[in-house]
Amino acid sequence: MKVSDCRLVDIPKIPDNRGNLSFVEQNKQIPFEICRTYWIYDVPGGEERGGHAYHTNDEFIIALSGSFDVVVNDGEEERVFTLNRSYYGVYLPHGLWRSIRNFSTNSLALEFGSVPYDESDYVFEYGHYLKLKADGKI
Repeated sequence: MKVSDCRLVDIPKIPDNRGNLSFVEQNKQIPFEICRTYWIYDVPGGEERGGHAYHTNDEFIIALSGSFDVVVNDGEEERVFTLNRSYYGVYLPHGLWRSIRNFSTNSLALEFGSVPYDESDYVFEYGHYLKLKADGKI
């Protein structure tokens, strides 16, 4: 996979005087069947989350509150997606190095995954990731 395979996805926004409503559906806004949902919150200032790649897991990330940067790297190119609205998200296919940085106060990242949690799906060392990419194994 390449950084160019990542993309921002608009999420439906239904405006209402009582407050807006947005939603996502698997295989529509989220381009895969959802097998896992989790959220990241209370991140101390200056901390970074992620810092890994997946062999098989695709992700879709939404900033439900606050803002943060999703940094994606394919070993040759890096791209930063700033998420700061709850009516769009970013799709990240497997095989890319990813991290989340620059969390604002009270930010909330909602993440959807295409496979159940499996620690063996992760690549935790960037050098190992680069070797797997060069060998065509990720």
